[in-house]
Amino acid sequence: MAGEGRGSDVVVVMGVSGCGKSTVARGIADAMGWQLAEGDDFHPEANVEKMRRGEPLTDEDRWPWLRLIGQWIDARRERGEPTVVTCSALRRRYRELLREGRPQVRFCHVTAPDEVIRARLSRRTGHYMPSSLLESQLRLLEPLGSDEPGVTVSAEGSTEEVIARALDALGLRGRAPG
Repeated sequence: MAGEGRGSDVVVVMGVSGCGKSTVARGIADAMGWQLAEGDDFHPEANVEKMRRGEPLTDEDRWPWLRLIGQWIDARRERGEPTVVTCSALRRRYRELLREGRPQVRFCHVTAPDEVIRARLSRRTGHYMPSSLLESQLRLLEPLGSDEPGVTVSAEGSTEEVIARALDALGLRGRAPG
């Protein structure tokens, strides 16, 4: 399941808000020595303000954001830098856009029971997305299809266990960094 060479490995860590995307992505990046980007950092200010107000994003809001993430991936691939990026990638068509012209992109869908995610979000501070938007994300979520490149990893357990599961599932455990 590895990409087309180390320099082209691209993992998109996906899932609803509060599932643990950032933690898993950081763990993969640290273990592998890869470049890391937070998908939230690519949102235009209008999207951030909309979410801050508790308004769900529309497809029209998301397309430019997804394209910016794709451009970041392209720039890293051109340099031969393996990368990991967080992105909710809730719908199959969003994932298709992220893979368009990028066959080495694969996904790591981080999952947890809804009540676990709700509890995490209720304790989260310093993030613009309110927990009230979780329900809209859960309704929108289309889990990875069996024909999509990627793995699904449970976020239950310790941080170390979850990252180890992700590395194992992606076939990265034991590989030399970079």
